[in-house]
Amino acid sequence: MRGIISGDKFKTLLKDGMSIMVGGFLTNGTPEGLIDLVVEANIKDLTIICNDGGYPDKGVGKLVVNKQVKKLIASHIGTNPMVGTLMSEGKLEVELSPQGTLAERIRAYGAGLGGVLTPTGLDTLVQEGKEIITIKDKKYILEEALGADLALVGGAIADNYGNLKYNKTMRNFNPIIATACELVVCEPRKIIDEINPENVITPHPFVDYLLVGEYND
Repeated sequence: MRGIISGDKFKTLLKDGMSIMVGGFLTNGTPEGLIDLVVEANIKDLTIICNDGGYPDKGVGKLVVNKQVKKLIASHIGTNPMVGTLMSEGKLEVELSPQGTLAERIRAYGAGLGGVLTPTGLDTLVQEGKEIITIKDKKYILEEALGADLALVGGAIADNYGNLKYNKTMRNFNPIIATACELVVCEPRKIIDEINPENVITPHPFVDYLLVGEYND
């Protein structure tokens, strides 16, 4: 871990056109403080990769409403009407990926793989433009690995070394995005002296910065 970071310092890491992965499932485990800082920075043309589109006033939905997002890669968008509106108006590109496929694409990138083979989506819109590979007479879609410039991790309890464990269901997408991005910033719910190594889920080498201050319990 590089160290502790303030909100103002975090903003200096941001730039237009970034790809950003955000942890959470319907904003459970989403780092709201980090998202607020991205909103304040008002960077544009972002590619956001998240399980869903959040809500208009929560999660990545705040970035969508503020019209900072050029492309959203997610599993579903139904909880945020603004996503559908902007998509219909041609102001937001949306790539829908089956939830398990999305998770595996991210995991594959973190593992250094080129992609994954899955039958999910065969003979549907999901397979359009993708390579189909046949193995032992069974067809699979080749889904390419998915990484990003920046991961915003939430739902975690951190220790002073930068190791993370997660609060129950807040774990969701957070551990895998921490492996698949060039820069990883975590907004922990709290920081303790040390996590028992047996309970560490995201080891500290994957974490670049911990956001501290008013963002922690």
